[in-house]
Amino acid sequence: MTRVQPKDQLLDQAVASALRTLSTERDGLTILMDAIGNGLGSVFTAAVEKIASAPGRVIITGMGKSGHVARKMVATFASTGTPAHYVHPAEASHGDLGMVQPDDVIIALSWSGETAELADIVGYARRFRVPLIALTSNAASTLGHAADFCLTLPKAQEACPNGLAPTTSTTMQLALGDALAIALLEKRGFTAEHFRVFHPGGKLGARLKLVRDVMHKNERLPIIGINAQMNEAIEEIGKKGFGSVIVVKEDGTLAGIVTDGDLRRNLKPDLGTLPVSAIMTRTPRTIAPDDLLATALEIQETSKITALIVVENQRPVGLVHYLDLLRAGAA
Repeated sequence: MTRVQPKDQLLDQAVASALRTLSTERDGLTILMDAIGNGLGSVFTAAVEKIASAPGRVIITGMGKSGHVARKMVATFASTGTPAHYVHPAEASHGDLGMVQPDDVIIALSWSGETAELADIVGYARRFRVPLIALTSNAASTLGHAADFCLTLPKAQEACPNGLAPTTSTTMQLALGDALAIALLEKRGFTAEHFRVFHPGGKLGARLKLVRDVMHKNERLPIIGINAQMNEAIEEIGKKGFGSVIVVKEDGTLAGIVTDGDLRRNLKPDLGTLPVSAIMTRTPRTIAPDDLLATALEIQETSKITALIVVENQRPVGLVHYLDLLRAGAA
């Protein structure tokens, strides 16, 4: 009769397996970091320089699991300012080599360096002098010998207990691909504004919008002079509906803010007759109009505030409420 293991025991086994896998793959990344610090770094730098100076695109190719990693690399490169395209090595042999131009750079992924399907695209690169970067664990392989730059991945134990399923090896490939993309991003001076152009959709796109795109301004701005009394401030808070009012000095520069919280903390019979300067917060959190909504969200959530004053040249020009971030899809 087959014994059924208790649910808790099965759960413990699954967790132990997950931890072993992650630990093994972490060890692989540590080995890769050591390799970059001990020789691989110079080839990595040369590869980055070659890609950055190429007038064309980066063509990335690979078969099987390496092909899946190659597709991910293409997506990361393209979204961070390095035009990239995936070419399937088998399809390359049936017409897709026409996608590769002399101004391009090819990155070919093969853990063994002996993937037969890569032969035609490698041969094409050599024939037409298209720069070839190999990403392989075997520098002495056919691919390694053919490449202009061989990014040799160090050997590491696969997380698969049989040592067969690509796990640690593909993690290392992914990590090195990310390292290339980020090095190129930094070399090109690719900014958040550039990133926003390529990511207009979803929550990420919303967070990459600028504060000036959603801020309330002009007649919608709750604002009052520093010499006003609290009854005027309370009226302005109620009229504009943001739960706060911005206080400005006589020259129009920012003096502080009065919030619902300030009102609650100072609730007493003579509140309305007090000057706003008596209870206002004198160092309110501010943001610039050309900052990202992601920055506004971080400030509001970290400071636990709902209203953020937009300041330019020390003067309040707008206000961003947490509800605005919700409506924009950034929160």
